[in-house]
Amino acid sequence: MNVARRRVQRWRDAPLWASGFRPFYLLGALYAPLLALGSIGAALGWVDLAGAGIPLPLWHGHEMVFGFATAIVIGTVLTALPSWAGMPEPRGAALMLLAGLWLLGRCTFWAAPWLPRGVPALADLLLLPVLMAVLAVPVWRVPQRRYRWLLVILLALTLANAAYHVGVVSGNAANGAMAALALRGAIWTLIVLYAVVGGLLTQVFTSNALRAAGEPPPAPPHPALELTALAALLLLALCELLPAAPSLTAAAATACILLQLARMRRWQGWGGSCVARAPLLAGMHAGFVWLLLAFVLRALAAAGLGVPQTAWLHAFTVGALGLMMLSLMTRVALRHTGRALTPPRWLMPAGAALFAAAVLRLAAGVPGWSAVSAPLAALSVLLWAAGFAGFALAYAHALVSPSLPRR
Repeated sequence: MNVARRRVQRWRDAPLWASGFRPFYLLGALYAPLLALGSIGAALGWVDLAGAGIPLPLWHGHEMVFGFATAIVIGTVLTALPSWAGMPEPRGAALMLLAGLWLLGRCTFWAAPWLPRGVPALADLLLLPVLMAVLAVPVWRVPQRRYRWLLVILLALTLANAAYHVGVVSGNAANGAMAALALRGAIWTLIVLYAVVGGLLTQVFTSNALRAAGEPPPAPPHPALELTALAALLLLALCELLPAAPSLTAAAATACILLQLARMRRWQGWGGSCVARAPLLAGMHAGFVWLLLAFVLRALAAAGLGVPQTAWLHAFTVGALGLMMLSLMTRVALRHTGRALTPPRWLMPAGAALFAAAVLRLAAGVPGWSAVSAPLAALSVLLWAAGFAGFALAYAHALVSPSLPRR
């Protein structure tokens, strides 16, 4: 019994469970190529992953949001929030539980065609509520109330996931539309998180790089601009989720373009070749360029100018979200394992692969290109997966090993 306890203790005290980014970045990066291959195989009819009555796009969309993206979001939140708010960092048994629930959700979701209806939903719905339970009390005790809004984000994702499963389990066409609407709600939750937290981190890291280069730092965040930009995002989200007049959707998207562009100009990321001197920033700034493009495409589609309705979605998920995640994962992995913030050689090729994946995914939706749509989409998926597979290959050892001494 003592031997078994010692083994459990050693496993619980392993470096992998020392910080949230370690297991979740590794799981997310490894899941990306698996998800890509599974999606392509299912599209070709080689394997049934979605199960009877569930459209493959719904299965793929769920795993992109609640499988891959959620893993990276959780890893970032569990690592950054304790540093920002001065609260204890979940580790050890608590982190093992969260990672185990993520794995349980993925395994049951892939095995859905062979499991009783409802079992994958119950398993998949455990993670986010448990995460909120782990974070709620520590966050509530922090004097700065602004950190509590992260609980609202997690609650929104939880409700969207529950609505998705209700739609899928019921199996009728109306609730299938409900599942699709729930996925859109989850994506808009990620967009809000991206714009607020991604914008804050991009501004802070750019400011640090400019100071290190001896250049004037960018202007600090302007509260009125930040709140107005957030309000425009929420308005556009409502236009998407509650069918609004195309003219209102186009106006909201245009407002998002102008306000996000005003935020980016204050960061001065491209001034003085700051990004060129700090390549770890390139993906973050390029991600916001893709976010702007997503809003441009949404405005053009709403105006009836021949742009596919889903083009903006791929610009965000593949381009903006992919590039921001790869950059943040690399930076966090370097910083929190005691390594210098020197960009690895694989980072630029991986970023280029994600950038090309976003371009090809948009090209696959161009009207009149139906003959090459499927090959372009498949190549896009493979390039996207290759970018994150590069991260897994480069950092798997660092994520499971003790951190280097801080210099």
